[in-house]
Amino acid sequence: ILSFLLMTVSASFSYDVFLSFRGSDTRYGFTGNLYNALSDRGIHTFIDEEELQRGDEIRPALVEAIKQSRMAILVFSKNYASSSFCLDELVKIMECVKAKGRLIFPIFYDVDPCHVRHQSGSYGEALAMHEERFTSSKESLKENMESLQKWKMALNQAADVSGKHYKLGYSTPLHEIFQYNHVFMVPINLHVT
Repeated sequence: ILSFLLMTVSASFSYDVFLSFRGSDTRYGFTGNLYNALSDRGIHTFIDEEELQRGDEIRPALVEAIKQSRMAILVFSKNYASSSFCLDELVKIMECVKAKGRLIFPIFYDVDPCHVRHQSGSYGEALAMHEERFTSSKESLKENMESLQKWKMALNQAADVSGKHYKLGYSTPLHEIFQYNHVFMVPINLHVT
């Protein structure tokens, strides 16, 4: 049944899952393990292999991968909001949720979901740094402040969706992700590092 459902999904989408994450926080631990677990079960998953530098813009190919993914798993970690790239990516994902009915599954990896929702803690600090950078440069101030508002709205909307909260250092079954939608009802154990 899983193979049939994945073939049905794959027929209309290029990817089953798009992974959104902060590379420096989780690429070689949690997200890398999650990607491997999904791929091992035949779930066609997009993961951006390129490390982007500060100030890089979201590439058209990445926007297309977001649009061509059935769902997105958002791995919110401590430094996710410090990346304008991650935030731009999140805005594009939330646009697909709103306009095309795409699904999201937020994972709060060693971060309090309230910090994401209300932009407090490391999320508040990161957004304040973005705002300070925007106001000090004065270049494209209006567009940058509009981006900041879109980021805040996308964080709030994504954090309002029921997801899963994981603490650093626990070995946790991730079957909850797969139970989110019947396509992914394959239990796995994944060590959270």
